[in-house]
Amino acid sequence: MRIRHMIGWTFAGLFVCAGLLLRFALYGYRFTAYLCFAIAAVLAVYQLLGWMAGHNKKAAKLIRLILSTGIGLVLLTAMATGIYVGQAAASKAAPGCDYVIVLGAGVNGTQPSVILRERLEATLTYLQENPETVCVVSGGQGAGEEITEAQCMFEYLTARGIAEERVWMEEKATTTVENLTYSLELIRSQGEKEPEQIGLVSSEFHLFRASRMAKDLGIEAELIPAKTRIGTLRMNYYLREIPAVWYYLVFGG
Repeated sequence: MRIRHMIGWTFAGLFVCAGLLLRFALYGYRFTAYLCFAIAAVLAVYQLLGWMAGHNKKAAKLIRLILSTGIGLVLLTAMATGIYVGQAAASKAAPGCDYVIVLGAGVNGTQPSVILRERLEATLTYLQENPETVCVVSGGQGAGEEITEAQCMFEYLTARGIAEERVWMEEKATTTVENLTYSLELIRSQGEKEPEQIGLVSSEFHLFRASRMAKDLGIEAELIPAKTRIGTLRMNYYLREIPAVWYYLVFGG
């Protein structure tokens, strides 16, 4: 029993150390860091329940049952949600969209972040293969950004041969819902007719939630996934996306 407790506390400590490393030594892994802290906390609670059992076995057993049931339900829900996220991530881009909306991501000064560059590369490929498609790049200016995300995307695409008239900028949005709302307003105000096909470009892990938002706005979007090339970063964002999906489903926004 004593050895088991030592092992439990050791693993809790290792998860705390991993969380500190991810949070303060590496960029982009904040969610995984917090997940490590949460796992460490759960392990610590189980160790304390073991100590509590020596004083009040019945209460400790009940708390353990409630905690284990809750964790099991959370894991099952996360697995089911992950399936939907993965299915959207595996979408194949449908050709011939009238418009594609590119969802913004961070800009470092005036240069696209890794995630934004990957979205732009997917967009560039699609526009080259579909020369009639018009692109709406969407994103305002956030902290640490010297230009809007839309301006950054416009410059990236036009510098690589996409005609300026094919790239429309939406520079107000600060959230994904605003990206979609303002982009649709721009398309409807500038387009000569209601678009029949609208494509949605984003990181593969983000497409399920973004497609739900588009559906709530009355649009069945064609999904165009941008692959996240760094495997550990992709795993971090997939994990983060699961609670993000549920936050949107429950609270919206």
